[in-house]
Amino acid sequence: MNIVIFGPPGAGKGTQSNLIVKKFDLHQLSTGALLRKEIKDNTNLGKKISSIINEGNLVSDEIVGNLIEKYISNNIYKGRLIFDGYPRNLIQAKNLNRLLKKYNQKIDIVLKLSVTLETIKKRISERKDLEKRTDDSEEIAIKRFVTYEDNIKPVIDFYKQSNLLKVVDGEGSIIEINDEISGLIEGI
Repeated sequence: MNIVIFGPPGAGKGTQSNLIVKKFDLHQLSTGALLRKEIKDNTNLGKKISSIINEGNLVSDEIVGNLIEKYISNNIYKGRLIFDGYPRNLIQAKNLNRLLKKYNQKIDIVLKLSVTLETIKKRISERKDLEKRTDDSEEIAIKRFVTYEDNIKPVIDFYKQSNLLKVVDGEGSIIEINDEISGLIEGI
């Protein structure tokens, strides 16, 4: 089973992805982690990615798509992927569908964690204190939330039209949210 999970920064995507991975024996695919791995491994692509990021630019959909394809094409991960925060735009969503079809796979369910900006600010504040993350300030949280909500709408609409979208109440505890997600996955 292949799953997509969405939610604004601070919604708990990473936390829920980790729990889903363990419970359903899946592999988490986070584009940020893929990009960081290429940079850390000092590959030619990693050097290119590092240069793009250091110039303050976004890595192209083509590069991200190529990284994603490495996993989709690998039989070890076939039908066992959770896409954490990917796709981020309509081009990526359509490309993901094309790649999955190319390797005889599909998305089985799309989960959207629904949380308010107030909850995000609270969680970001707690995360900043616990994890000492420099990118976790209320000002940045607000900006990232608004940007996310503006940019993700076409992707959400795309999956809603495909009858794959399930909205999950992301306001509860980690366990409550995971119970709801688990029930949706088990119902497939």
